[in-house]
Amino acid sequence: MLAIVNTCAVIGLDGQIVEVQTDFNPRASLPSFHLVGLAGIAVKESKERARSAIRNSGLRFPNKSYVVNLSPADINKHGPAYDLAIAIGVLAATDQIPLHVLEKALFIGELSLDGGIRHVKGVMPMVYTARQHDIETVYVPDDDAAEAGLIEDVKIIPVRSIGQLVEHLYQLNPVQPYRTDPTEVNAQEPVADGLVDFADIRGQEHVKRALEVSAAGNHNIMLSGPPGAGKSLQARSMPGILPSLTLQEALEVTRVYSIVDMLSQDNPLIRQRPFRAPHHTISQVGLVGGGSIPKPGEISLAHRGVLFLDEINELPVRVLEVLRQPIEDKVVTISRAQGSITFPANFLLVGARNPCPCGFYGDPTQACNCTPNQIKRYQTRLSGPLLDRIDMHVDVPRVDFDKLMGRGEGESSAEIRRRVEAARATQIARFGEHPGLFANADMSVSEIDQFCVLTAEARQVLTLSVRKLQLSARSYHRVLKLSRTIADLDASADIHVHHIAEALQYRPHSD
Repeated sequence: MLAIVNTCAVIGLDGQIVEVQTDFNPRASLPSFHLVGLAGIAVKESKERARSAIRNSGLRFPNKSYVVNLSPADINKHGPAYDLAIAIGVLAATDQIPLHVLEKALFIGELSLDGGIRHVKGVMPMVYTARQHDIETVYVPDDDAAEAGLIEDVKIIPVRSIGQLVEHLYQLNPVQPYRTDPTEVNAQEPVADGLVDFADIRGQEHVKRALEVSAAGNHNIMLSGPPGAGKSLQARSMPGILPSLTLQEALEVTRVYSIVDMLSQDNPLIRQRPFRAPHHTISQVGLVGGGSIPKPGEISLAHRGVLFLDEINELPVRVLEVLRQPIEDKVVTISRAQGSITFPANFLLVGARNPCPCGFYGDPTQACNCTPNQIKRYQTRLSGPLLDRIDMHVDVPRVDFDKLMGRGEGESSAEIRRRVEAARATQIARFGEHPGLFANADMSVSEIDQFCVLTAEARQVLTLSVRKLQLSARSYHRVLKLSRTIADLDASADIHVHHIAEALQYRPHSD
Protein backbone atom coordinates (compact mmCIF):
# COMPACT_ATOMS: atom_id res chain seq x y z
CA MET A 1 0.00 0.00 0.00
CA LEU A 2 1.24 3.47 -0.89
CA ALA A 3 0.79 6.55 1.31
CA ILE A 4 1.92 10.11 0.57
CA VAL A 5 2.48 12.59 3.40
CA ASN A 6 3.53 16.24 3.02
CA THR A 7 6.34 17.81 5.00
CA CYS A 8 8.74 20.66 4.28
CA ALA A 9 12.45 21.32 3.80
CA VAL A 10 14.06 24.69 4.53
CA ILE A 11 16.58 25.95 1.98
CA GLY A 12 18.01 29.26 3.07
CA LEU A 13 14.98 31.24 4.19
CA ASP A 14 12.58 29.50 1.83
CA GLY A 15 10.63 26.30 2.24
CA GLN A 16 10.23 23.44 -0.23
CA ILE A 17 7.33 21.02 0.03
CA VAL A 18 8.60 17.45 0.31
CA GLU A 19 6.42 14.39 -0.32
CA VAL A 20 7.17 11.43 1.93
CA GLN A 21 6.09 8.52 -0.26
CA THR A 22 5.85 5.30 1.76
CA ASP A 23 5.39 1.97 0.00
CA PHE A 24 4.59 -1.00 2.29
CA ASN A 25 4.97 -4.56 1.01
CA PRO A 26 3.43 -7.06 3.48
CA ARG A 27 4.37 -10.05 1.25
CA ALA A 28 8.13 -9.48 1.37
CA SER A 29 10.04 -12.45 2.72
CA LEU A 30 12.78 -10.37 4.31
CA PRO A 31 12.15 -7.27 6.46
CA SER A 32 13.77 -4.04 5.22
CA PHE A 33 13.44 -0.29 5.45
CA HIS A 34 14.94 1.71 2.57
CA LEU A 35 15.03 5.50 2.84
CA VAL A 36 15.90 7.26 -0.44
CA GLY A 37 15.87 10.82 -1.76
CA LEU A 38 19.20 12.47 -0.76
CA ALA A 39 18.64 12.01 2.96
CA GLY A 40 21.26 13.35 5.37
CA ILE A 41 22.53 11.44 8.39
CA ALA A 42 19.86 12.78 10.75
CA VAL A 43 17.14 11.89 8.23
CA LYS A 44 18.48 8.37 7.75
CA GLU A 45 18.26 7.86 11.50
CA SER A 46 14.57 8.79 11.36
CA LYS A 47 13.55 5.21 10.59
CA GLU A 48 14.85 4.02 13.96
CA ARG A 49 13.17 6.86 15.82
CA ALA A 50 9.93 6.24 13.94
CA ARG A 51 10.07 2.49 14.66
CA SER A 52 10.53 2.96 18.41
CA ALA A 53 8.05 5.84 18.65
CA ILE A 54 5.29 3.89 16.88
CA ARG A 55 5.75 0.76 18.98
CA ASN A 56 6.02 2.68 22.27
CA SER A 57 2.78 4.47 21.39
CA GLY A 58 0.88 1.17 21.33
CA LEU A 59 0.70 1.05 17.52
CA ARG A 60 1.94 -1.59 15.10
CA PHE A 61 5.16 -1.46 13.09
CA PRO A 62 4.93 -4.66 10.96
CA ASN A 63 8.35 -6.18 10.42
CA LYS A 64 8.03 -6.24 6.63
CA SER A 65 9.42 -4.29 3.66
CA TYR A 66 9.23 -0.47 3.41
CA VAL A 67 10.52 1.94 0.80
CA VAL A 68 10.33 5.60 1.75
CA ASN A 69 11.09 8.18 -0.94
CA LEU A 70 11.60 11.86 -0.12
CA SER A 71 10.50 13.73 -3.23
CA PRO A 72 11.84 15.78 -4.96
CA ALA A 73 14.85 13.53 -4.79
CA ASP A 74 17.37 16.13 -6.05
CA ILE A 75 17.15 18.31 -2.90
CA ASN A 76 19.35 17.53 0.08
CA LYS A 77 17.34 16.85 3.25
CA HIS A 78 18.84 17.57 6.65
CA GLY A 79 17.66 17.50 10.24
CA PRO A 80 15.00 15.61 12.21
CA ALA A 81 11.95 17.61 11.06
CA TYR A 82 10.95 14.73 8.74
CA ASP A 83 10.47 12.24 11.60
CA LEU A 84 6.76 12.83 12.10
CA ALA A 85 5.93 12.69 8.39
CA ILE A 86 7.83 9.39 8.01
CA ALA A 87 6.01 7.88 11.00
CA ILE A 88 2.62 9.04 9.68
CA GLY A 89 3.52 7.58 6.28
CA VAL A 90 4.22 4.20 7.89
CA LEU A 91 0.95 4.31 9.83
CA ALA A 92 -1.04 5.27 6.73
CA ALA A 93 0.64 2.63 4.55
CA THR A 94 -0.11 -0.05 7.16
CA ASP A 95 -3.76 1.06 7.33
CA GLN A 96 -3.62 2.42 10.89
CA ILE A 97 -4.87 5.91 10.02
CA PRO A 98 -7.28 6.99 7.24
CA LEU A 99 -5.70 8.27 4.03
CA HIS A 100 -8.13 11.14 3.49
CA VAL A 101 -6.78 13.04 6.53
CA LEU A 102 -3.46 13.44 4.72
CA GLU A 103 -4.97 15.62 1.99
CA LYS A 104 -4.02 19.32 2.23
CA ALA A 105 -2.14 18.61 5.46
CA LEU A 106 1.52 18.99 6.40
CA PHE A 107 3.39 17.28 9.26
CA ILE A 108 6.44 18.70 11.05
CA GLY A 109 8.26 17.38 14.10
CA GLU A 110 11.08 15.36 15.62
CA LEU A 111 10.21 12.11 17.40
CA SER A 112 11.49 10.88 20.71
CA LEU A 113 11.60 7.15 21.32
CA ASP A 114 8.58 7.24 23.63
CA GLY A 115 6.39 8.71 20.86
CA GLY A 116 6.66 12.33 21.95
CA ILE A 117 6.88 15.06 19.31
CA ARG A 118 9.68 17.53 19.91
CA HIS A 119 10.58 21.04 18.81
CA VAL A 120 12.31 21.63 15.46
CA LYS A 121 13.80 24.82 14.04
CA GLY A 122 12.54 26.66 10.98
CA VAL A 123 8.83 26.11 11.67
CA MET A 124 7.79 29.61 10.59
CA PRO A 125 9.15 29.43 7.00
CA MET A 126 7.70 25.90 6.72
CA VAL A 127 4.22 27.07 7.64
CA TYR A 128 4.58 30.07 5.33
CA THR A 129 5.44 27.70 2.46
CA ALA A 130 2.43 25.54 3.33
CA ARG A 131 0.14 28.55 3.02
CA GLN A 132 1.64 29.39 -0.38
CA HIS A 133 0.81 25.85 -1.57
CA ASP A 134 -2.81 26.03 -0.34
CA ILE A 135 -2.22 23.52 2.48
CA GLU A 136 -5.01 24.02 4.98
CA THR A 137 -3.74 22.21 8.10
CA VAL A 138 -0.27 21.98 9.59
CA TYR A 139 0.55 19.62 12.47
CA VAL A 140 3.42 20.95 14.58
CA PRO A 141 4.99 20.13 17.96
CA ASP A 142 3.13 21.69 20.83
CA ASP A 143 6.23 23.76 21.70
CA ASP A 144 6.21 25.34 18.23
CA ALA A 145 2.54 26.26 18.02
CA ALA A 146 3.07 29.93 18.95
CA GLU A 147 5.70 30.34 16.24
CA ALA A 148 3.59 28.57 13.62
CA GLY A 149 0.59 30.69 14.60
CA LEU A 150 2.34 33.83 13.35
CA ILE A 151 1.32 32.81 9.83
CA GLU A 152 -2.31 33.62 9.13
CA ASP A 153 -4.89 31.62 7.16
CA VAL A 154 -3.47 28.21 8.13
CA LYS A 155 -5.00 25.87 10.73
CA ILE A 156 -2.30 24.98 13.26
CA ILE A 157 -2.79 21.74 15.23
CA PRO A 158 -0.34 21.44 18.15
CA VAL A 159 0.40 17.83 19.10
CA ARG A 160 2.48 16.35 21.91
CA SER A 161 2.70 12.69 20.85
CA ILE A 162 1.92 10.25 18.07
CA GLY A 163 -0.80 8.68 20.18
CA GLN A 164 -2.55 12.02 20.61
CA LEU A 165 -2.21 12.73 16.90
CA VAL A 166 -3.73 9.37 15.87
CA GLU A 167 -6.68 9.94 18.21
CA HIS A 168 -7.17 13.37 16.66
CA LEU A 169 -7.06 12.00 13.11
CA TYR A 170 -9.79 9.50 14.02
CA GLN A 171 -11.72 12.31 15.79
CA LEU A 172 -11.70 10.30 19.01
CA ASN A 173 -10.13 13.12 21.02
CA PRO A 174 -9.87 16.18 18.72
CA VAL A 175 -7.16 18.73 19.40
CA GLN A 176 -8.30 22.32 19.25
CA PRO A 177 -6.44 24.45 16.67
CA TYR A 178 -3.98 26.95 18.05
CA ARG A 179 -5.36 30.46 17.79
CA THR A 180 -3.21 33.58 17.90
CA ASP A 181 -4.66 36.73 19.38
CA PRO A 182 -4.49 39.31 16.53
CA THR A 183 -4.26 42.21 19.00
CA GLU A 184 -1.25 40.58 20.63
CA VAL A 185 0.54 40.04 17.32
CA ASN A 186 -0.14 43.56 16.07
CA ALA A 187 0.59 45.25 19.38
CA GLN A 188 3.77 47.26 19.44
CA GLU A 189 5.64 46.85 22.67
CA PRO A 190 7.62 49.82 23.94
CA VAL A 191 11.15 49.75 22.59
CA ALA A 192 13.51 48.77 25.37
CA ASP A 193 15.99 51.45 26.29
CA GLY A 194 19.66 50.72 25.83
CA LEU A 195 21.84 49.61 28.68
CA VAL A 196 22.67 53.30 29.18
CA ASP A 197 20.31 56.23 28.64
CA PHE A 198 21.66 59.06 26.50
CA ALA A 199 20.81 61.43 29.35
CA ASP A 200 23.48 59.74 31.46
CA ILE A 201 26.26 60.27 28.89
CA ARG A 202 28.15 63.46 29.67
CA GLY A 203 29.19 65.71 26.80
CA GLN A 204 29.58 64.38 23.23
CA GLU A 205 26.49 66.27 22.08
CA HIS A 206 27.62 66.24 18.46
CA VAL A 207 28.01 62.44 18.61
CA LYS A 208 24.52 62.03 20.05
CA ARG A 209 23.18 64.19 17.24
CA ALA A 210 24.99 62.06 14.67
CA LEU A 211 23.56 58.86 16.16
CA GLU A 212 20.08 60.42 16.07
CA VAL A 213 20.47 61.19 12.36
CA SER A 214 21.83 57.68 11.79
CA ALA A 215 18.85 56.06 13.54
CA ALA A 216 16.32 58.32 11.80
CA GLY A 217 17.44 57.38 8.28
CA ASN A 218 19.13 54.00 8.89
CA HIS A 219 22.50 55.46 7.84
CA ASN A 220 25.76 53.62 8.47
CA ILE A 221 28.08 55.46 10.85
CA MET A 222 31.74 55.25 11.88
CA LEU A 223 32.92 56.51 15.27
CA SER A 224 36.63 57.33 15.54
CA GLY A 225 38.46 58.39 18.67
CA PRO A 226 40.96 57.48 21.40
CA PRO A 227 40.36 54.67 23.91
CA GLY A 228 37.94 55.58 26.68
CA ALA A 229 36.23 58.37 24.74
CA GLY A 230 32.86 56.60 24.90
CA LYS A 231 32.52 55.14 21.39
CA SER A 232 31.30 51.72 22.50
CA LEU A 233 29.12 53.18 25.24
CA GLN A 234 27.20 55.39 22.86
CA ALA A 235 26.95 52.72 20.18
CA ARG A 236 25.50 50.26 22.68
CA SER A 237 22.95 52.90 23.68
CA MET A 238 21.52 52.88 20.14
CA PRO A 239 18.69 50.41 20.96
CA GLY A 240 17.17 53.13 23.13
CA ILE A 241 16.56 55.50 20.21
CA LEU A 242 15.67 53.05 17.45
CA PRO A 243 12.01 53.07 16.33
CA SER A 244 9.71 50.13 16.91
CA LEU A 245 9.59 47.39 14.31
CA THR A 246 6.58 47.42 12.03
CA LEU A 247 4.67 44.14 11.86
CA GLN A 248 6.11 43.39 8.41
CA GLU A 249 9.65 44.04 9.63
CA ALA A 250 9.05 41.96 12.77
CA LEU A 251 7.94 38.97 10.66
CA GLU A 252 11.02 39.34 8.43
CA VAL A 253 13.36 39.29 11.42
CA THR A 254 11.48 36.45 13.13
CA ARG A 255 11.79 34.36 9.98
CA VAL A 256 15.58 34.70 10.04
CA TYR A 257 15.81 33.83 13.73
CA SER A 258 13.50 30.85 13.23
CA ILE A 259 15.91 28.98 10.97
CA VAL A 260 18.79 29.46 13.42
CA ASP A 261 16.60 28.38 16.35
CA MET A 262 16.92 31.60 18.33
CA LEU A 263 13.25 32.27 19.13
CA SER A 264 11.47 32.13 22.45
CA GLN A 265 8.79 29.45 22.50
CA ASP A 266 6.45 31.61 24.58
CA ASN A 267 6.89 34.88 22.65
CA PRO A 268 8.37 33.99 19.27
CA LEU A 269 7.60 37.26 17.49
CA ILE A 270 10.64 39.54 17.70
CA ARG A 271 9.34 43.02 18.50
CA GLN A 272 12.61 44.89 19.10
CA ARG A 273 15.22 45.69 16.51
CA PRO A 274 18.20 43.32 16.71
CA PHE A 275 21.50 44.59 18.07
CA ARG A 276 24.41 42.34 17.14
CA ALA A 277 27.95 43.03 18.37
CA PRO A 278 30.30 40.21 17.27
CA HIS A 279 33.90 40.13 18.50
CA HIS A 280 36.58 41.30 16.08
CA THR A 281 37.96 37.75 15.89
CA ILE A 282 34.83 36.61 14.03
CA SER A 283 35.39 34.57 10.87
CA GLN A 284 34.09 35.39 7.41
CA VAL A 285 31.48 32.63 7.63
CA GLY A 286 30.39 33.82 11.05
CA LEU A 287 29.91 37.36 9.75
CA VAL A 288 28.22 36.85 6.37
CA GLY A 289 26.96 33.27 6.74
CA GLY A 290 27.80 30.05 4.99
CA GLY A 291 28.89 26.55 5.93
CA SER A 292 28.27 23.20 4.28
CA ILE A 293 24.58 23.79 5.00
CA PRO A 294 24.44 27.59 4.50
CA LYS A 295 23.14 29.45 7.54
CA PRO A 296 22.73 33.19 8.17
CA GLY A 297 25.64 35.10 9.65
CA GLU A 298 25.72 38.11 11.94
CA ILE A 299 24.81 40.54 9.16
CA SER A 300 21.55 38.65 8.55
CA LEU A 301 20.85 38.32 12.27
CA ALA A 302 21.17 42.14 12.36
CA HIS A 303 18.55 42.53 9.60
CA ARG A 304 16.34 45.58 10.32
CA GLY A 305 18.55 46.33 13.30
CA VAL A 306 22.12 47.32 14.19
CA LEU A 307 25.42 45.57 13.48
CA PHE A 308 28.03 47.03 15.83
CA LEU A 309 31.63 46.28 14.92
CA ASP A 310 33.86 47.46 17.76
CA GLU A 311 37.57 47.71 16.98
CA ILE A 312 36.63 47.41 13.32
CA ASN A 313 40.24 47.94 12.18
CA GLU A 314 41.22 44.74 14.00
CA LEU A 315 39.02 42.59 11.77
CA PRO A 316 40.91 40.72 9.03
CA VAL A 317 40.92 42.63 5.73
CA ARG A 318 39.28 39.73 3.91
CA VAL A 319 36.42 39.68 6.42
CA LEU A 320 35.93 43.45 6.14
CA GLU A 321 35.82 43.46 2.37
CA VAL A 322 32.94 40.98 2.20
CA LEU A 323 30.77 43.66 3.81
CA ARG A 324 30.88 45.84 0.70
CA GLN A 325 28.27 43.97 -1.33
CA PRO A 326 25.75 43.42 1.52
CA ILE A 327 25.93 47.09 2.54
CA GLU A 328 25.12 48.13 -1.01
CA ASP A 329 22.57 45.47 -2.00
CA LYS A 330 20.92 44.87 1.42
CA VAL A 331 21.19 41.11 0.83
CA VAL A 332 24.00 38.54 0.91
CA THR A 333 24.23 35.70 -1.59
CA ILE A 334 26.10 32.54 -0.64
CA SER A 335 27.07 30.36 -3.59
CA ARG A 336 27.86 26.68 -3.32
CA ALA A 337 28.19 23.84 -5.82
CA GLN A 338 24.55 22.86 -5.16
CA GLY A 339 23.29 26.40 -5.85
CA SER A 340 23.00 29.90 -4.40
CA ILE A 341 21.11 31.03 -1.32
CA THR A 342 20.21 34.64 -0.52
CA PHE A 343 19.71 35.98 2.99
CA PRO A 344 18.45 39.47 3.88
CA ALA A 345 21.05 41.89 5.26
CA ASN A 346 19.46 45.32 5.56
CA PHE A 347 21.28 46.46 8.68
CA LEU A 348 22.55 49.71 10.16
CA LEU A 349 26.32 49.42 10.50
CA VAL A 350 27.91 51.15 13.49
CA GLY A 351 31.70 50.91 13.47
CA ALA A 352 34.08 52.05 16.19
CA ARG A 353 37.82 52.40 15.74
CA ASN A 354 40.93 54.00 17.15
CA PRO A 355 42.91 56.39 14.93
CA CYS A 356 46.13 54.35 15.31
CA PRO A 357 47.44 51.16 16.99
CA CYS A 358 48.06 52.92 20.31
CA GLY A 359 44.87 54.94 19.95
CA PHE A 360 46.20 58.43 20.67
CA TYR A 361 47.03 59.82 17.23
CA GLY A 362 45.76 63.42 17.19
CA ASP A 363 44.89 63.38 20.90
CA PRO A 364 45.70 66.79 22.49
CA THR A 365 46.56 65.40 25.92
CA GLN A 366 48.51 62.20 25.32
CA ALA A 367 51.28 61.70 22.80
CA CYS A 368 51.08 58.98 20.15
CA ASN A 369 54.01 56.56 20.07
CA CYS A 370 53.22 55.04 16.66
CA THR A 371 55.40 55.59 13.61
CA PRO A 372 53.89 57.19 10.47
CA ASN A 373 54.07 53.86 8.66
CA GLN A 374 52.23 52.10 11.50
CA ILE A 375 49.50 54.74 11.44
CA LYS A 376 49.15 54.52 7.67
CA ARG A 377 48.96 50.72 7.66
CA TYR A 378 46.41 50.76 10.48
CA GLN A 379 44.16 53.30 8.83
CA THR A 380 44.31 51.69 5.39
CA ARG A 381 42.99 48.39 6.73
CA LEU A 382 39.60 49.88 5.81
CA SER A 383 39.61 50.28 2.05
CA GLY A 384 38.34 53.38 0.29
CA PRO A 385 35.34 51.59 -1.30
CA LEU A 386 34.26 50.27 2.12
CA LEU A 387 34.62 53.68 3.78
CA ASP A 388 32.68 55.24 0.91
CA ARG A 389 29.74 52.97 1.78
CA ILE A 390 29.56 54.43 5.29
CA ASP A 391 27.37 57.53 5.25
CA MET A 392 28.60 59.22 8.41
CA HIS A 393 32.08 59.63 9.89
CA VAL A 394 32.23 61.19 13.36
CA ASP A 395 35.21 62.02 15.55
CA VAL A 396 34.71 61.17 19.22
CA PRO A 397 37.18 63.24 21.30
CA ARG A 398 38.02 62.69 24.93
CA VAL A 399 35.40 64.15 27.30
CA ASP A 400 36.50 67.17 29.32
CA PHE A 401 36.76 66.56 33.04
CA ASP A 402 34.36 69.42 33.82
CA LYS A 403 31.66 67.87 31.64
CA LEU A 404 32.34 64.43 33.04
CA MET A 405 31.74 65.65 36.59
CA GLY A 406 28.81 67.89 35.68
CA ARG A 407 25.37 67.12 37.05
CA GLY A 408 23.27 68.54 34.24
CA GLU A 409 21.46 65.91 32.19
CA GLY A 410 20.96 65.99 28.45
CA GLU A 411 18.07 64.62 26.46
CA SER A 412 16.87 61.16 27.36
CA SER A 413 16.79 58.28 24.92
CA ALA A 414 12.98 58.38 25.00
CA GLU A 415 12.91 62.01 23.85
CA ILE A 416 15.34 61.34 21.01
CA ARG A 417 13.38 58.24 20.02
CA ARG A 418 10.19 60.26 19.62
CA ARG A 419 11.88 62.46 17.03
CA VAL A 420 13.37 59.42 15.29
CA GLU A 421 9.98 57.71 15.13
CA ALA A 422 8.36 60.86 13.73
CA ALA A 423 11.04 61.01 11.00
CA ARG A 424 10.62 57.32 10.21
CA ALA A 425 6.83 57.76 10.02
CA THR A 426 7.38 60.53 7.46
CA GLN A 427 9.61 58.23 5.42
CA ILE A 428 7.16 55.31 5.54
CA ALA A 429 4.37 57.59 4.31
CA ARG A 430 6.64 58.96 1.58
CA PHE A 431 7.60 55.50 0.34
CA GLY A 432 4.08 54.07 0.50
CA GLU A 433 4.05 53.31 -3.23
CA HIS A 434 7.59 51.93 -3.24
CA PRO A 435 7.57 48.45 -1.66
CA GLY A 436 10.82 47.48 0.00
CA LEU A 437 11.72 51.03 1.02
CA PHE A 438 11.53 51.68 4.76
CA ALA A 439 14.11 54.44 5.34
CA ASN A 440 16.03 57.09 3.44
CA ALA A 441 19.19 54.98 3.34
CA ASP A 442 17.32 52.45 1.17
CA MET A 443 16.69 54.94 -1.65
CA SER A 444 18.15 54.29 -5.07
CA VAL A 445 19.16 57.01 -7.56
CA SER A 446 15.66 57.27 -9.01
CA GLU A 447 14.08 57.77 -5.58
CA ILE A 448 16.76 60.32 -4.65
CA ASP A 449 15.88 62.39 -7.71
CA GLN A 450 12.21 62.17 -6.84
CA PHE A 451 12.24 62.83 -3.09
CA CYS A 452 15.35 64.92 -2.40
CA VAL A 453 14.04 68.34 -3.44
CA LEU A 454 16.58 71.10 -2.77
CA THR A 455 16.05 74.83 -2.54
CA ALA A 456 18.02 76.97 -4.99
CA GLU A 457 20.49 78.03 -2.31
CA ALA A 458 20.98 74.44 -1.11
CA ARG A 459 21.62 73.25 -4.66
CA GLN A 460 24.23 75.95 -5.17
CA VAL A 461 26.04 75.02 -1.94
CA LEU A 462 25.98 71.33 -2.83
CA THR A 463 27.35 72.00 -6.31
CA LEU A 464 30.27 74.00 -4.93
CA SER A 465 30.95 71.33 -2.30
CA VAL A 466 30.99 68.48 -4.81
CA ARG A 467 33.56 70.31 -6.92
CA LYS A 468 35.75 71.39 -4.01
CA LEU A 469 35.68 68.08 -2.14
CA GLN A 470 35.75 66.01 -5.35
CA LEU A 471 32.99 63.73 -4.10
CA SER A 472 32.38 60.48 -5.94
CA ALA A 473 28.94 59.78 -7.37
CA ARG A 474 28.21 57.48 -4.43
CA SER A 475 29.29 60.15 -1.94
CA TYR A 476 27.13 62.73 -3.68
CA HIS A 477 24.04 60.54 -3.41
CA ARG A 478 24.78 59.70 0.21
CA VAL A 479 25.02 63.39 1.07
CA LEU A 480 21.60 63.88 -0.50
CA LYS A 481 20.12 60.98 1.49
CA LEU A 482 21.65 62.30 4.69
CA SER A 483 20.27 65.77 3.96
CA ARG A 484 16.85 64.27 3.39
CA THR A 485 16.98 62.60 6.82
CA ILE A 486 18.12 65.79 8.55
CA ALA A 487 15.26 67.67 6.87
CA ASP A 488 12.83 64.97 8.04
CA LEU A 489 13.99 65.48 11.61
CA ASP A 490 13.19 69.18 11.14
CA ALA A 491 9.79 68.26 9.59
CA SER A 492 10.84 70.15 6.44
CA ALA A 493 9.47 69.18 3.04
CA ASP A 494 12.45 70.69 1.19
CA ILE A 495 16.18 70.39 1.82
CA HIS A 496 17.72 73.69 2.88
CA VAL A 497 21.28 74.99 3.12
CA HIS A 498 21.77 74.07 6.77
CA HIS A 499 20.65 70.50 6.04
CA ILE A 500 23.29 70.20 3.31
CA ALA A 501 25.92 71.80 5.55
CA GLU A 502 25.32 69.34 8.38
CA ALA A 503 25.34 66.36 6.00
CA LEU A 504 28.69 67.47 4.56
CA GLN A 505 30.18 67.56 8.06
CA TYR A 506 29.71 63.81 8.31
CA ARG A 507 31.91 63.03 5.30
CA PRO A 508 35.38 61.57 6.03
CA HIS A 509 38.22 64.10 6.25
CA SER A 510 39.86 62.61 3.15
CA ASP A 511 37.05 64.08 1.07
